[in-house]
Amino acid sequence: MAIFKKQKSKNDLSTDTMENGVMLITEVTPKDVVSEQFRTIRTNVEFSAVDKEYKTLIFTSSNVSEGKSTVAANTAVTWAQQGKKVLFIDADLRRPTLHATFGLPNNQGLTNVLTNKELDYHDVIKTTRVENLSVLTSGPVPPNPSELLNSDRMKNYIELLKGEYDLIIFDVPPMLQVTDTQIMAAYVDGVILVVRQGVAQQKAVTRSIELLEMVHANLLGYVMNDVASRNGYGYGYGYGYGYGYGETK
Repeated sequence: MAIFKKQKSKNDLSTDTMENGVMLITEVTPKDVVSEQFRTIRTNVEFSAVDKEYKTLIFTSSNVSEGKSTVAANTAVTWAQQGKKVLFIDADLRRPTLHATFGLPNNQGLTNVLTNKELDYHDVIKTTRVENLSVLTSGPVPPNPSELLNSDRMKNYIELLKGEYDLIIFDVPPMLQVTDTQIMAAYVDGVILVVRQGVAQQKAVTRSIELLEMVHANLLGYVMNDVASRNGYGYGYGYGYGYGYGETK
């Protein structure tokens, strides 16, 4: 999943070098109208907490190519810009992308923390060019992702991290691809579903919601991605709490 810097045309998108990672619009042009939409997502999540502080969130989608990683990364930046100490974890242990997004090595990461008891997890958490935002990459792709994510060690690790960070955001696989996300959704504070207009199918979105309900996940709402793209930049984000997605492709 690429996170693009703003260009004049949707067909004229480019990325930075792998060495530096790709450019996040909320980082490069924080005053842009699109960046403001990501801040709106952040604000609505905060308001949905009422009298509870959310410490762990996952962004997911029904299927691939709906922009969940893009939305998650840009929203994570807005929280960091707000002054919160944020940890962004790549818990997609099958198709990891965060190391490319931030231009970081991925020789060690979450997989190593969960399989090596001697490893100090602080040594594999990496700072980014965004102040207050740290990243834990996935590490090597393991043969048993679901088992690792559902392990007591993973749950205990999250509890440790909650004591060190204001907010932990997980990038996870799409709901209908594997069981990993359903597992994670059961023990985080909230889930945000990314729905891409013209890509997401209504039945797929409905099924994703059903799977989340099965594990009693706290579905906070959805981000409607790529809505109309009227601004010409290929971005269009809205945030809602309802499940009336209308007629999707």
